[in-house]
Amino acid sequence: MPIHYVYLVIAVAAETIGTSALQASQQFSKLGPTALVVLGYGTAFFFMGLTLKYMPVGIVYAIWSGLGIVLIAAIGYAVFGQKLDLPAVIGLLFIISGILIIHLFSKSSAH
Repeated sequence: MPIHYVYLVIAVAAETIGTSALQASQQFSKLGPTALVVLGYGTAFFFMGLTLKYMPVGIVYAIWSGLGIVLIAAIGYAVFGQKLDLPAVIGLLFIISGILIIHLFSKSSAH
């Protein structure tokens, strides 16, 4: 796997952790989850910045945000008991399809 994809995976994972901690922080009233929010987002943006050395910002952001949306929806369902109806699941499948189309067919995904 090329290094820029490793950076992007780390960025997505860190953003997902930060957003999950945001829910757990209860509007920044709990210190531990609040610190994890700051650490998660700081790490996410650092590694996203490294990814931008190799890929255009629009493509990086599309993949980063799309994967983040899907992962957070799954965590919301599994951890926080937030239900997804059929239109939400279909929408998430469209997001995954878009990411796959960019990755598999676009020549814009790398400089």
